Amino acid sequence: MDVSESKLHSFIVKLWLENAGDETGKLVWRGYITHVPSGERRHLKKLKDVTDFIRRYLEEMGVEQGLLSRLRCWLRRLNIRPHRGLD
Repeated sequence: MDVSESKLHSFIVKLWLENAGDETGKLVWRGYITHVPSGERRHLKKLKDVTDFIRRYLEEMGVEQGLLSRLRCWLRRLNIRPHRGLD
């Protein structure tokens, strides 16, 4: 399948753990997502930030809401645990 570059979107998601910065000593997830073609980057504090960022590009392509729900499920299957700061 030959996909034109105007319909192709790549994203890089980088996540890491860091100290919460308080006396609890808890670790929290932090990260960022980059849209490769444009170089646009958004810092992440919640897992939902990933789907919100990607949603804009999918909606511009005319993707229906059902696919966005499947994207959220796919991210959950990656075993990213939102209860640690990215919920």
